Amino acid sequence: MEETAVKYTAKDFKSDQEVRWCPGCGDHAVLSSVQRALAEIGIPKEKIAFVSGIGCSSRFPYYMDTYGFHGIHGRASAIASGVKTANPDLSVWQITGDGDALAIGGNHFIHAVRRNVDLNILLFNNEIYGLTKGQFSPTSSKGLVTKTSPFGTVEEPFSVGELVIGAKGKFFARTIDANISLSTQIYTEAARHKGTSVVEILQNCVIFNDGIHDVVTAKEVRDDRTIILKHGQPMIFGKNNDKGLILEGLKLRVVKIGENGITEKDLIVHDATEPNPGIQYMLANMRYPEYPVALGIIRAVEGLTYDSSVHGQIEEVKKSARIKCVDDLLMSGSTWNVD
Repeated sequence: MEETAVKYTAKDFKSDQEVRWCPGCGDHAVLSSVQRALAEIGIPKEKIAFVSGIGCSSRFPYYMDTYGFHGIHGRASAIASGVKTANPDLSVWQITGDGDALAIGGNHFIHAVRRNVDLNILLFNNEIYGLTKGQFSPTSSKGLVTKTSPFGTVEEPFSVGELVIGAKGKFFARTIDANISLSTQIYTEAARHKGTSVVEILQNCVIFNDGIHDVVTAKEVRDDRTIILKHGQPMIFGKNNDKGLILEGLKLRVVKIGENGITEKDLIVHDATEPNPGIQYMLANMRYPEYPVALGIIRAVEGLTYDSSVHGQIEEVKKSARIKCVDDLLMSGSTWNVD
């Protein structure tokens, strides 16, 4: 969406509804980050719509002082696609979880991404079903013990980034719920991107999967176990900024700057706009302990959007069509005046 002269603060986007997430839930931080991002972008509130499915995160539209639609389980992508296509001037945000988007809603999700509908999809990934009280989800780690897997899951989990890029996604980013500064920056860029932007949020469920991301997000380890990618800059991470990534053959490798003659010039420079997704795919799939987990904007490539293509096609057809609107259709052929 284009920036406007409208001036807002984050408070302007807070609704009068009581926020009813569990104390300590990561959703609170996500809500705050989104409100800050929208205040920064300055889109008029009447041109913003939030669409959700079912799950804890899907209460989100109630807490935003914008238009909102609380849909049914797994159908947020379909509803949001229709809203955007019918109302191309709206900034449409889809709020969903790992269960809502990737299980019952998986088919809708991948096709929204494939079509490149101009949506901002925020996918809250806590690797569990929270609202229905602790069943395993499509992103739960293999072997996780839950109420529906008392002896541990036997399924291989989805990688959100792998799924998005595999569905020909043009924009994929990842953030941590509690990192409000990084999240606000990413949501702002996602809103400005023309096409489907998917942001995976490593979000904590304090009741049913508490600490699931702590191995990489805990304050005392996160600098050494995550890397914040910045377009046009070398891939450096670590508490002392002394680690980096190089490309060795067809694989990424973690190196220490200063060892074996490695300098900053040897590191890969992040290119989020590269159309070939090969390196971005590897970055999105990095897992601890072999690699740091990639945060920030991993892929941001321009492409035709579904909604603009549909409206462009309609305008082209209307140029040569005898019938250009419903009134033309009703008045075509034989008509009668009834007194």
